[in-house]
Amino acid sequence: MSGRTEEGTKPKPQITTVFFDLGGTLVDEQDIAGWVEEAARVGLDIPPDEFAHAYSEVLRSTDCTPRVPFEEFWRQVLERGAQHPVPPAITERFVRTYTTRERPLPLFSDARRCLEELRAQGRRLGIISNSRGEDHVREVLIRRGIAEFFPTIVSSGTEGVAKPDPEIFRRALARVRAAPEETFYVGDLAFTDAKAAAAVGLHAVWLNRWGTGFGDDPPEITSLLEVPLWIRQLETGR
Repeated sequence: MSGRTEEGTKPKPQITTVFFDLGGTLVDEQDIAGWVEEAARVGLDIPPDEFAHAYSEVLRSTDCTPRVPFEEFWRQVLERGAQHPVPPAITERFVRTYTTRERPLPLFSDARRCLEELRAQGRRLGIISNSRGEDHVREVLIRRGIAEFFPTIVSSGTEGVAKPDPEIFRRALARVRAAPEETFYVGDLAFTDAKAAAAVGLHAVWLNRWGTGFGDDPPEITSLLEVPLWIRQLETGR
């Protein structure tokens, strides 16, 4: 870390480590066709557009603390998409089949270039994900051809604690022996990702692919390609 250059001025941060969320950030977890198919199997006729809209709305409305349980999240999505109450047994059947099927999880087109630029800058990269476990995350990264970038994976399923709990961020910092002020975090949820990371002292941005990029609470970007530039500006003040 650089020292103070003038009395009363703060040293500019030097970012050594960049952590990413996984689903919705590096890989697209929206499997609309699969969800429509699974819903039809449990007797729910939800058009693809309605399903996508319902998912996005519930994702944002449940981005809060305490964290909404997984099954409750999907109950809300199904009910909003179907526009009528959904019995608990139907939600349970949907969730059971949804979690056991293989999902596409394609890599976002801006992900690899972002990772390559950060690695070329000498940054250490890692994952902090609310997911089934480290092994599952590693499998996804291998299938998408980006496992080589991420020696460090911190998963809620393995740790037993999930974002936005500050403990999962602290464990990630301890794993790589990094201080919060030298660490940057990128995720697709304003509160669960960006604000939660910032509360622990990390520099953090909200990746809102459908936003304007002008939000500042938390700071908002619309593409992963902005991350290397954002970090450079953070370090140089320009």
